[in-house]
Amino acid sequence: MKPESSKIFNIAFVARSTLFSSPGGDTVQIEMTAKYLRKLGNTVRVFTTNETIPYQEFDLLHYFNLTRPADILNHIDKSGIPFFLSPIHLDLQEYERKNRTGIQGFIARNFSSSRIEYLKCIARYVRNGEKINSWKYILKGHNASMKYILKKCASILPNSRSELKRIEKAFHYSGAAHIIPCGVDLDIFHHSNNERQENLVLCVGRIEGRKNQLNLIKALNNTGYELVIIGNPSPNHKGYYEECKRMAGSNVRFIENIEHAHLIQYYQKAKVHVLPSWFETVGLSSLEAASCGAHIVVCDKGDVMDYFNGNAWYCSPDDENSIFRAVNLAASAPLNNIMREKIMSEYNWEIAASKTLDAYKCLFPNPEIAG
Repeated sequence: MKPESSKIFNIAFVARSTLFSSPGGDTVQIEMTAKYLRKLGNTVRVFTTNETIPYQEFDLLHYFNLTRPADILNHIDKSGIPFFLSPIHLDLQEYERKNRTGIQGFIARNFSSSRIEYLKCIARYVRNGEKINSWKYILKGHNASMKYILKKCASILPNSRSELKRIEKAFHYSGAAHIIPCGVDLDIFHHSNNERQENLVLCVGRIEGRKNQLNLIKALNNTGYELVIIGNPSPNHKGYYEECKRMAGSNVRFIENIEHAHLIQYYQKAKVHVLPSWFETVGLSSLEAASCGAHIVVCDKGDVMDYFNGNAWYCSPDDENSIFRAVNLAASAPLNNIMREKIMSEYNWEIAASKTLDAYKCLFPNPEIAG
């Protein structure tokens, strides 16, 4: 089914089965891209991979998260519909090798990252009942399944040039690509002239080992900073969450189950937002906080430099002193609008949706549609 000359597409977004039960950055990316594609006149429906999808009702499918290929394969083989892929491709090898202990540590240091992800998929099925819908994944394995998806897709839509280069190197990918930067919903997250609490430090994100809240707590424990950690524990990291709470001093506070739109009241008060992750494709909470005027501390890993460049303070995830120094520098620096203005002009969901729509149009040769 091809769209008419009105340029309206019927689009199905397809994402992991736990997209809403365990929300993360991909949840925000999907919901916000859908919101602004609809504003451009398109129809977008969001499905999780365990749902039945009426494929023929759509002009195209858009999958998210290459690192969970078992979730995608079944739909690719059954649909016969052209599809795009937002890879959200993380390289967690360093985190796994440096932080896992016991049997998990042995596996992390002696198995390839693709083999580890394969074992994780099996474990999610055994522990959480996350069904594996494609036997092809079992037979092919993790890496070959990702290559198969990349070969079949019309185009990949990485969030940065750094992510694109990582995929090209890891999978020898040479197909079509359109870089779609992540963004901020400017209808919600905006600057305020209210006075900021100079000692208030925020960390917004799911609580899990990769996000590295434990080292942040150790870095700021019993200092002059008030650290507020906002987020729910990841389902497979409850033990990590409990360790964070045990380690936290009296100056550390945890907030769970806050609606995404309500984060602005915290972003507008804090002088600093810290996301000391071992790896981020961007870290949406960092962008949101920056759009509200907070200073940003991030780790020198992943793709964050493509977004923040010299407009953030950088630290090492495994060095508590490095985290503390970066927070100190960010807290003592005078406020400026450079990153906020950059977000308004380049990193917002309206622009992301427009670029996504341009990528879709490349699939259709009709000049009335592609024009």
